[in-house]
Parts: sequence; C-alpha cells; structure tokens
Amino acid sequence: MTTNNAIIIGAPRSGTNMLRDVLCQFDGVATWPCDEINYLWRHGNVRYPSDELPAERATPAVQAYMQKQFDWVANRYKAHTVIEKTCANSLRVPFVDRAVPGAKYVYIYRDGIDTTGSAKLRWQAKLDVPYILEKVRFVPLTDLPYYGSRYLWSRFYRFFSREKRLAFWGPALDGMPELLERHTLNEICALQWQRCVENAENAFADMPEEKVIRVRYEDFVREPQAELARVTEFLELNVPTNAIHEAVSNVSSKSIGKGRASLEEAEITRLEALVGETLDRYGYRD
Repeated sequence: MTTNNAIIIGAPRSGTNMLRDVLCQFDGVATWPCDEINYLWRHGNVRYPSDELPAERATPAVQAYMQKQFDWVANRYKAHTVIEKTCANSLRVPFVDRAVPGAKYVYIYRDGIDTTGSAKLRWQAKLDVPYILEKVRFVPLTDLPYYGSRYLWSRFYRFFSREKRLAFWGPALDGMPELLERHTLNEICALQWQRCVENAENAFADMPEEKVIRVRYEDFVREPQAELARVTEFLELNVPTNAIHEAVSNVSSKSIGKGRASLEEAEITRLEALVGETLDRYGYRD
C-alpha cells in the first residue's frame, strides 16, 4: 500500500494540535499515539545544540530511520496517510524534507502575540506524568540517558527560577542559552514564534507550490468547514462533506485574542518592537 506523508508545520500554540487531531478523525489517516516525536527527529543528532538542524544532518541513516518510523504508523493503523506534527520542525524544514522526501506540508500560523501569552504558560507548567509517559515510549533507547538528565535538570531549574519556568521548553533556537540570559520569558516566547515562522516561510519559498498549503489559524477556527475542505483537497483525501462537518464540530474561535488579553499593554508594545517586522509580514499588527 502506498502511503502519503503529510507534515504539519507551525510554531508552538498555533493550532498544530487541533489541525492534527481534526485530520486524524478521517478513516485511513493516522499519527503517533503521543503529542510530538522530536526525540525521533533528533535521533542521530541528539547532541546538536539546537533544533535548527541543517539539511545535511539528514544523512542516509537518518532518512532510513525516519522512513521506518512513518512506516510503523502506516502499518500499525492501516493508514494511507500519515500525519506528523512536531513544532520544532518549523525551524528545520529543509532537514525534514530531506529526511522524509515526498512529504506534503500544511503550514499553520497565528498571531505571534497571541501565541506568546499562551506559550508562557507551558514554560511554567507543572509536572504532567501521563503526558511524559506517552512520549517516553518514543525515545530511542540509546538517547534515553541524555534526555533523562536534561529533563531532571529542567525540572530542578524550575524550583529556583525567578520566573518559575523550566530550563527549556519548545523549539530550541540557535544561541538559546544566550537568548535566555538576555530576554524575559515573554520575549523568549515571542522570539521562538518569530524564528519558527521566519525559518518555515523562507524554506517554503524555495519549494514547489504543490508541496505546501498555508493555513491562517484565525481563518480556520472561524470557518473550519471551508478551511478543512481546502486542506483535505490539498492532501488528496476523499472526504465527504458530512465527515468534514463532524470533524470540526468542536473547533472554536474563542481562543483568538486570549493570549494577547493576558498581557499588559506595555508588554505588548515591547514585544511588538521586538518581533514587529514579522507581525507585519503576516498582517498581525495594525
């Protein structure tokens, strides 16, 4: 059976989970039974200092390894389409495209100030044991000691942090230790959003149009049926209208502006000064 691979690209808190879960409601469409598989993507490059892996790091061994992972999902769930969503992939699309040749991309983006207000909560989140156990299943055994020590350090760091944050969360940018020393937590979240969307946009600019579809989060949650129909057509999924309607029945627009509302006006002004050029690029600043 021929399997199609579709990779959702987006910065953290941009609706990537929502989009993945909606698509995986359709027959023959499947994903991994955990939130993200960054551990798998980084296998073979586990000690690379950031998630911004250059394309040449997708060696033949990495390509073979990732193909095996996608085949595992297809075979386990008898899927004709495998959906993958790992936010850090937005930093390294050329690497991903070399590791999984032939994949299509669904690029979802959202107001960077809104995502900042939401992402900050994840940096400060408490221990979620069930979530961790789901992801541990997909840590390569040889990489487990490395990630185990990093995880313990991150949790330990939270106890002594003035901002009550983890030592790290989300996509790891080039120069992350220096950025964490120089910027507030809100600024780090905004910079993560900016680097993710800029890297992704730059990569997609060099790709054939038929390989990528762009989805504006705000449009999707306001007009979910029309937007999902557009995505399913792009992915060549033969989905009836009633199935699309059912798949988006729980999609809501109530989170639009929620992240912004959690921030003070003065903070929003500072963040807009920091990432304003990118906000303008996507039409998120008046």
